[in-house]
Amino acid sequence: MTFPYWMLIVVLAVAAFSIRVLGLFAGDAIKSSRFAWMLDDLPGLIIVSLVASSLTGQSIGTWIAAAAALAVAYFSNHVILTMCVGVVAYGSLAWLGF
Repeated sequence: MTFPYWMLIVVLAVAAFSIRVLGLFAGDAIKSSRFAWMLDDLPGLIIVSLVASSLTGQSIGTWIAAAAALAVAYFSNHVILTMCVGVVAYGSLAWLGF
């Protein structure tokens, strides 16, 4: 490999490390601030945003399976059961042609 490739690798490695270190310091600063309550809800908010963005443009069967999984998650608060119901609902709807 040539020098520009090695420089690109080094710059990207330093950038990735810097982002992680900055996140560590920012997380510590937030933990000791008045916004610490937001960290408790952050994992759930990230999951909701990922699921919502992946549902855009999907078929009605995917939306129905997601609604079934949401209902199970709301009433049971059990992650594995929620995943199983979502997969079974999606597979069943796909088998039926939705």
